Amino acid sequence: MATVGHGTYGVLRGPRVRRVTVPLAKLPRAANGFRIAVVSDIHLGPVLGRGFAQRVVDTVNATQPDLIAVVGDLVDGSVKDLGPAAAPLARLSARHGAYFVTGNHEYFSGAEQWIAEVRDLGLHPLQNARTELPYFDLAGVNDVQGESEGQGPDFAKALDDRDPARACVLLAHQPVQIHEAVRHGVDLQLSGHTHGGQLWPGSLLAAAANPTVAGLDRYGDTQLYVSRGAGAWGPPTRVGAPSDVTVIELAATRA
Repeated sequence: MATVGHGTYGVLRGPRVRRVTVPLAKLPRAANGFRIAVVSDIHLGPVLGRGFAQRVVDTVNATQPDLIAVVGDLVDGSVKDLGPAAAPLARLSARHGAYFVTGNHEYFSGAEQWIAEVRDLGLHPLQNARTELPYFDLAGVNDVQGESEGQGPDFAKALDDRDPARACVLLAHQPVQIHEAVRHGVDLQLSGHTHGGQLWPGSLLAAAANPTVAGLDRYGDTQLYVSRGAGAWGPPTRVGAPSDVTVIELAATRA
């Protein structure tokens, strides 16, 4: 009971900030120190509602990021039921804006409606798309679950015809998408989905199904960072996998 109580309190109080430095060989010196706040797996629903969303927003904004990346599994329910709970996301603030890609749970909750809703809240959905920021390319692909609705990930659409001399950061909900990212020359993929295992035996299942469960890893010339996520799915409890909002600080390696 003490363990469950502590794990539940850890979720309800909101995520803690984790800071990770990621060197990118193609990043220009002018972008050294560029900060991306990575937010995944908020899982707004009957338990984690508007108040929780506000705590996440306050945590993110307090880091004063240059860019915010919301990498899927924002909700567990329809826009009709959870639109008010998601409203605080309109207050996310970053110099280069906030971007969003779908997670698998968006496709259980009405993905098209949620994409329209987050756009209305001021976030920029990246649906198999890319935008050129001043110092690097930012791309995003749909979640694998979108294939069930004919809206799956399309790496070629998002990444082909870009300048390979520019660094590329990819938002993709599931870590398993790293293999396509490697094939398309992505420098850094930002993901969530695993919850870091959340609690046993979920940790065993997460490790079996994902190439990386949490933290920074490297696959060839591509780096992968997996956030443990801000919320929780199912029971609002975490054991041994604390929730986080991660601030990725990009570091230039060019002389």
